Amino acid sequence: MGYATEVNGEGRLRLAEVATGATGGLDEREASARLIEVTAELRELQELLFAAEEHAVLVLLQGMDAAGKDVTISQVFDAASPEACRVKAFKPPVGEETAHDFLWRAHAAVPRLGELVIFDRSYYEQVVGERVMGDLDQDRVRRRYGHINGFEELLADEGKTIILKFFLHVSPEVQERRLEEREADPRTAWKTSVNDWAAREQWDAYMRAYEEAINACAALARPWYVVPSDHRWFQGLAVAEAFVARLRPYGRRWEEARERIGAEERRQARAARGADADGDARPE
Repeated sequence: MGYATEVNGEGRLRLAEVATGATGGLDEREASARLIEVTAELRELQELLFAAEEHAVLVLLQGMDAAGKDVTISQVFDAASPEACRVKAFKPPVGEETAHDFLWRAHAAVPRLGELVIFDRSYYEQVVGERVMGDLDQDRVRRRYGHINGFEELLADEGKTIILKFFLHVSPEVQERRLEEREADPRTAWKTSVNDWAAREQWDAYMRAYEEAINACAALARPWYVVPSDHRWFQGLAVAEAFVARLRPYGRRWEEARERIGAEERRQARAARGADADGDARPE
């Protein structure tokens, strides 16, 4: 049983029933020690993913402003090898992006085989945000969720992509404090936006829209994870635990693929330098 609430389509999520301040019975010291262990395993799995090149991994991070997306990336995914890991941040579409369907720019950024990609926000913004703003009626919302499900099925089936979707669930009280701290700190004030405060005025509408999105696009193969995010030290652990638990079953398969690839590369290298199968130099 992980620290995040898994939503896989078998039951209906009610966000109000998920405690934003949960800590899994841990204190900060215990959680930090556990996070070190889990991120070490994450690094091992990601290196196997990269070597095997049999799957891709896409991580989506969603949540209200100041929910902790940047912190999560730093806490959890700094352990990943930068050789095959990248972050794509999604802001409101501009320019060329507005001339295409709402999934166009996301499709261009999905991971290739062997790669781990983290979406800081995602295509869900163009349903949730536009729904709250009144730019989408219920029929278009329903159709967009159908397109999202089809898109994610395509990535999984054709792109062999393992998709993990995280909603960082923070309370309005903690979010307000974080926004005030961000605004007051010269090092982070640049992140401040009037839109952050405007969105707070429609908090309940956003929670309803996120709840609808999670329920509409959750499946056994593509679950959502709702992460208690009032405590950043626990939030990182909850994300890392869910990530490792999801990828762990692939570990042995990737290890075997790495060994096969290594054996073939070794054979070719020996052949190229004139060595026999036992590694001994061939006589002139």
